[in-house]
Amino acid sequence: MNFNKISVLNKHVFLCKHVLSRWYMNFAKCKPIRFPQCTSKLAVTIIPCSRQSLKTGVAVPVLPARALSLTACTFKSKTHSTDNNIEEEEDEIDEAEIEELFQQQIPTGIGKEDHRIFIVHPDVKWGSRKQYLTTAALQMEEAVGLVNTLHKWSVVDKLILSTKTPENKRIFGKGNFQTLTEKIKATPGVTAVFVNVERLSPSSEKELQEAWGVKVLDRYSLVLHIFRCNAKTKEAKLQISLAEIPLLRSRLRNEVANLDQQGGGSRYIMGSGETLYEVQQRLLKERELKIRSALERLRKKRHLLRSQRKHKDFPIISVMGYTNCGKTTLIKALTGDAGLQPKDQLFATLDVTVHAGQLPSHMTVLYVDTIGFLSQLPHQLIDSFSATLEDVTHSDLIIHVRDISHPETVNQKVNVLNVLKNLQIPERLLNSIIEVHNKIDLIEGYEASDPEVTPISALKQHGLEILKEKIEEAVVKYTGKQTMTLKVQLNTPQLAWLYKEATVQAVDDVGDDCTANVKVIISQAAYGRYRKLFQVT
Repeated sequence: MNFNKISVLNKHVFLCKHVLSRWYMNFAKCKPIRFPQCTSKLAVTIIPCSRQSLKTGVAVPVLPARALSLTACTFKSKTHSTDNNIEEEEDEIDEAEIEELFQQQIPTGIGKEDHRIFIVHPDVKWGSRKQYLTTAALQMEEAVGLVNTLHKWSVVDKLILSTKTPENKRIFGKGNFQTLTEKIKATPGVTAVFVNVERLSPSSEKELQEAWGVKVLDRYSLVLHIFRCNAKTKEAKLQISLAEIPLLRSRLRNEVANLDQQGGGSRYIMGSGETLYEVQQRLLKERELKIRSALERLRKKRHLLRSQRKHKDFPIISVMGYTNCGKTTLIKALTGDAGLQPKDQLFATLDVTVHAGQLPSHMTVLYVDTIGFLSQLPHQLIDSFSATLEDVTHSDLIIHVRDISHPETVNQKVNVLNVLKNLQIPERLLNSIIEVHNKIDLIEGYEASDPEVTPISALKQHGLEILKEKIEEAVVKYTGKQTMTLKVQLNTPQLAWLYKEATVQAVDDVGDDCTANVKVIISQAAYGRYRKLFQVT
């Protein structure tokens, strides 16, 4: 073998000894596998070499220095004696397996330490990237809010800088970029720069980091980090892991391109028939398939829960809106659920939760609390949460909550409606949206200009009775329920059945013949079952 090639590979592909020191402890638990047979474990090969630069027989992971933190251990294989046991085990999603996937790769490289952030907002003067429904100052305010959401993170300085070339690697022109660089380097204690754009390309990120000497974040990587910090359930962790795959993949291409320039990235790994890039791509693909498989199992369970709710004929109402608009506070006010603890922070809710409440007619409805939306986020991030947002498409009604006190309330409304359309929400649901103006107590002399809008204060519990009446009217209209008065024999199970399967509004005893007139709200399906069961004509 050509030892010059080995030294190049050693220089550009293998991690330095002190970085690998903690990795060997992990690898010691896992059996090294040569590439041709490897399907799910980290690609490791035994490299015999007489040079001192490579120790003989050492299992070395082939990853670049700023590698994707792939671990060697993956899902435990399970064997069962019967097909039934296999099916039961497949339905079980081990918490440890989910946690392993969640911690396996953290692409942002932000770490767990505190950060002192310098925020720069590119103010695009014209073109397709210019934001017309907001201002640079308001966008900067939201960027500050994102940073302050993270525990012990702080903004040390911020700058709005105009640009005519947002598509360039450095985003700004030569003069503005030099001014910005000088200001960042002159600001003491900066540990990261947050560029308030949707997504930086890997090459832009690399160039900016080299110019400024600190970590560079965009909205995508920062929001993903916020999601990671707030994720508590299996589903949230899996969906965040799935959202990180495109980021990992694009950074992998950039890493291998850098190695190619140095003569190491496109070489074949000894005995494998695969290049470094092909190996890493395969490992990423395998990880993505595992995540999607686990999400599919969770989706089936969620579908079963939806079916059970539908069978019980409870109307389902999704409460949606921009992040931190007061959705959870409203649901708590409508249901009285003491277990709900609203937080005044962005993306406090990452999971769909369902809460029962009663309308004025005593009809029980289920309110679905959903993840909040944010402007300028790549569609892959929303797509990753499709399993969660799938509940919205199966709702009977949508309540769109708006923080009417926010200076960007119009822009926020447009963003939420655009996301709903991109999620392919059925037309019937889009037409049934009840728009709610929340936080009216923060606006002196507020008056609704649109009669279709319902003004409320969820925190102060103002306007909730009017909102409940509107919800009830819309539920009856869009679910096909009908209000009926039925003559019921009181010496039969008819009345008990109606209390269980319909909404009983009033019972009027009509005399001595053991009958009563019962006013109910009932669906057509339930009424059909009632007639068949009690042979009512």
